[in-house]
Amino acid sequence: MMEHVGEIEKRLWSVADHLRANSNFASNEYFLPVMGLIFLRHAYSRFLRVQDEVKASLPSRGGVTRAPTKKDFSGRGSIYLKPEAQFDHLVAIPDGGDRAGAIIAAMESIEADYESLDGALPKAEYQELGDDDLGQLLRNFNDPALEKADGDVFGRIYEYFLTQFADQKAHDGGEFFTPISIVQTIVNVIEPDHGKIIDPACGSAGMFVQSAHFIERMKANPNERVTFYGMEKNPTTIRLAKMNLAVHGLEGNIQKAISYYEDPHDLVGKADFVMANPPFNVDEIDAEKIKNDSRLEFGLPGVNKGGKVSNGNYVWLSFFHAYLNDNGRAGVVMSSQASSAGHGEAKVREAMVKSGDVDIMVAIRGNFFYTRSVPCELWFFNKGKPEHLKDKVLMIDARNIYRKVTRKIFDFTPEQLSNLSSIVWLYRGQSERFLELVTGYLDTAFTQTEASDFSGLEQAMKDVTGAYDDDELNALSENVIADIEQLKSETVKAKAAAWDGGSREIGGLKAGAEAFAPSADRIKSLTKVIDHFYKLATRVHDEDVAAGTKPAEGKKRLNALDEARHEVTEHLKRARYFHTQAEWLLSRFPDGELCDVEGLVKLVDQDEIEANDWSLTPGRYVGVAPEEEDEDFDFEEAMRDIQIEIDGLNAEAVELAATIKKNFEELIG
Repeated sequence: MMEHVGEIEKRLWSVADHLRANSNFASNEYFLPVMGLIFLRHAYSRFLRVQDEVKASLPSRGGVTRAPTKKDFSGRGSIYLKPEAQFDHLVAIPDGGDRAGAIIAAMESIEADYESLDGALPKAEYQELGDDDLGQLLRNFNDPALEKADGDVFGRIYEYFLTQFADQKAHDGGEFFTPISIVQTIVNVIEPDHGKIIDPACGSAGMFVQSAHFIERMKANPNERVTFYGMEKNPTTIRLAKMNLAVHGLEGNIQKAISYYEDPHDLVGKADFVMANPPFNVDEIDAEKIKNDSRLEFGLPGVNKGGKVSNGNYVWLSFFHAYLNDNGRAGVVMSSQASSAGHGEAKVREAMVKSGDVDIMVAIRGNFFYTRSVPCELWFFNKGKPEHLKDKVLMIDARNIYRKVTRKIFDFTPEQLSNLSSIVWLYRGQSERFLELVTGYLDTAFTQTEASDFSGLEQAMKDVTGAYDDDELNALSENVIADIEQLKSETVKAKAAAWDGGSREIGGLKAGAEAFAPSADRIKSLTKVIDHFYKLATRVHDEDVAAGTKPAEGKKRLNALDEARHEVTEHLKRARYFHTQAEWLLSRFPDGELCDVEGLVKLVDQDEIEANDWSLTPGRYVGVAPEEEDEDFDFEEAMRDIQIEIDGLNAEAVELAATIKKNFEELIG
């Protein structure tokens, strides 16, 4: 879903931008009514997704089934919507039917059921919009793509709209939406599955949403397992956070507070988990106001001549550590500058390391943030570390691990997230989870290959070769068929010999990966031959068309061939991909145990950290990863990346030219 969210955003923005000339709102105000409608759309999507399941579970007495309640829906990660609050009801309102009144009634009905949303949803703002404009917004937000939206797409769209509405106040303090990949990494490491979870800089509540998804994957109800406590200084952002929680069927205690000076939840020493992405490098914190704060157990970092904390990063880190109970875990995003900062910050960092509670450091490359290209590091505290790890810190450099989504945005694939998590499992002695992950990869590789259906492709190839009198095409078709039979035969033998009934300990997994390797190589060559056959068939067809001998239904046959080859090659590439994931782990951790891997991971002790000026920068310890030859280099994919780059630069050039033109026209008036 996240790969396509950019298209959704642009479509929604083109509609919302229409309001610029058709409402009484300033450009930094009208995003709230827009976000209110997106909230209703997303809430309705989740409502529909679980509605049948809820109805099926309702008890009945005397043949009468009781009506569903909000509790039935919140237990399944959804908000309960009365008929008047359901999006299809609003979309169906005819012109002249008081759409503003209907939307306000929908918001009021939701607030009546959810006390935590009281006053949070936009209502009066809709009276400022014309009926026609509201109708257009409703119809355009009734987008099939939003119906499928899941996870924290809602938060991502929030961030996009905040940026597009030029509300730069939401970002100037270093505050910005935390990418889902980074939040998921934090969740996977600290595993927040119980108790009190606090985010003292909660923004749009993305940390809480991903924690809930983690619990849902355990087949448990987040509202029964955890309590969310948030702090946020911006009233508008608080409204967004409450909406984001509600749309996922969640409840949380979000308080308005400036976290540097206020602690409304009184959770020092009481939180089971802390998660946060605080504003980076803030330099306006009043040292006098916080010098006696009990959360600063490691002391104040440097104070400048103006009585301000020189940099707030270590104020935040101290606070996060202080909130944890004796077994608490924290995972936070921090500027990459912080891990090696000097002077007063270095003294605080030294004290933190000596406490034995600094657990793991993960370096993330730039371009993960949606509105910033800065690299960052993830800090993990664990007050319940076992004694043998108290003087050690796990350093992970993940800067070479990423997927390029667009020219400006990178993220982690689900498998990359799992692979990083598996390193932490080995660190914690949970080798069985590592083995289960590798087993899953290899099982998928074998079963995907064995289950591949080539009949559609073979028929499509037969139809094409039968329509053209071309020796090269016929010969290539025979080669493809032969390679397919060879792949089937090799995979069946390998699976029987090294996988079916084989050991799932490290030795058996290595044997399974090695047995599949020839199939992986054949898949690589086969997919190229299949693609070549399609290109050759297209060329032959075009030559016949140019010669005036266009065969009947030639284009239709090519389309059928294209569809069949895509289905087969994507299936095969998926099988090879999962084998590659297994190989990635087995080649780095060949004994199924944690070990130092150049350029990736190293377990360091306090003596080594002290020798490096108490630096916690992973790259300083793990070294540089050896350069690997990219056997899977795909020229066409590389060209597509270049095209993405060019398209992005061209789009920026057009926007810049338009801005310059507008500014110039205003200047000369």
